[in-house]
This record gives sequence, structure tokens and C-alpha cells, in this order.
Amino acid sequence: MSTKFQFKQFSIEQNLCAMKVGTDGVLLGAWTTIPDGLVLDIGTGTGVISLMLAQRNANSIIHAIDIDKNAFLQSKSNFESSLWSDRIKAFHSSLQDFKPDKRYQLIVSNPPFFVNSSKSENEAKNTARHTDELSFDALLQSVASLLLPDGIFSVVLPFAVAQEFTELAKTHQLFLNRLCEVKPNLAKPPKRALMEFSLHKKELETTALTIETNQRHVYTPAYQNLTKDFYLEF
Repeated sequence: MSTKFQFKQFSIEQNLCAMKVGTDGVLLGAWTTIPDGLVLDIGTGTGVISLMLAQRNANSIIHAIDIDKNAFLQSKSNFESSLWSDRIKAFHSSLQDFKPDKRYQLIVSNPPFFVNSSKSENEAKNTARHTDELSFDALLQSVASLLLPDGIFSVVLPFAVAQEFTELAKTHQLFLNRLCEVKPNLAKPPKRALMEFSLHKKELETTALTIETNQRHVYTPAYQNLTKDFYLEF
């Protein structure tokens, strides 16, 4: 059985990765502002977000890091087989040990967020899903030091922890500028938060997105419009 995930302009091999291609990463890759310049993808996994950003902006240079060796090898292979292999580079490193010589115009992350929840037996999946290896505070501290003065930090998180994360970000002089509240369908409350921070206080821009109608696998026009450059079915 193939584990390949095919997008319109690239494909993702994911047999080595604990966390497969999922809605969260695709949402972030499609939604975030993508300025020209240097981009850092923290915890790249399969590399899907980096590849989406490379597709969206031909003037971006992307560094993708992952602490897990298999994820590093998988993303490196996915980058090398893509149309943008000259603009994306994978690094096998924790965020804490990553010491680039330049700061970033954009930093993106689909971080681990299962705080204090039960652990699976798969150690790689634990690292990808739990905050033990990279706490929110450690993430924000590193982001603040790696971001250019006019840079952007974009992240996707459970809606339930969005407020806590926003308050913690302020202690690192990172301020929420843009928020999208994501509902799984019309009947349910928001489950995810797409969030954009910068080192400058601005008026908060808040929007909402619903993925499905009340019928399973029937997607809203807004969701189709956001992801149509990537998903084959749209």
C-alpha cells in the first residue's frame, strides 16, 4: 500500500514519518502570509508546509528543521524530488541547537501540542505530538531570537490553547496580529486556531473558516478556495 500523498504540483512520501500529512499543516501552508526572503519551518515532518510555501512564492528560500532523523530524511527526499529543490534545505536539528547565521522573514510551525496527554508506544509519534521535546515557551523564545524585526511567525494550534499561547507570546514581545478560527463543520465550535504573530502590536484581524458543511466530505467554498492550488479534488 502506497503512503504517497499527491498534491497538484508535488508529492509527499511519508512512510518514514510518525505524523502523516494532515489538515492542520495544509491549512497553515495555505493560509499564512508568505513574504519574499528567508523562511524557517520548525518541525517540518514530511516537509509539506515548506513545499506549499515554495510553491506559493518563488522568491522564498526555506530552511526546514526536524529533531527526528527519519522525518529529516523523509523531508530531504521530498524536497529533492520537488520542483523547488534549489530553494528548500532540510536540517537534522532541534530548534534549541539550530544556530543559523541569518534571521528569518517568516517562521512557521505546526508544533506538538498534546500537553500532559497519554503517550503512545511509538516514540517518534510522541516527539511529533507532545510538547515535552519543545515547550511553547522554548518555541516562542527561539522564534523571538530568530525573527527579523519586521518578520512574521505563523502557527496552527488547538483553539483551546490559543489564548494561553497568545498571552505567553506577549512575554517574548510577540503579538498576535491575525487569527483564523477554524471549525470542522457548521455545527461544531472552533477546533483549530491559525495565528500570525509579529514583534509589533497591530489591530487584530480575526476571520473564521469552516472546513465541511454538515455533510461529511462536502467541503465549504471557503475551504476549497483556500486549498484549491494544492488538493487534486479541488
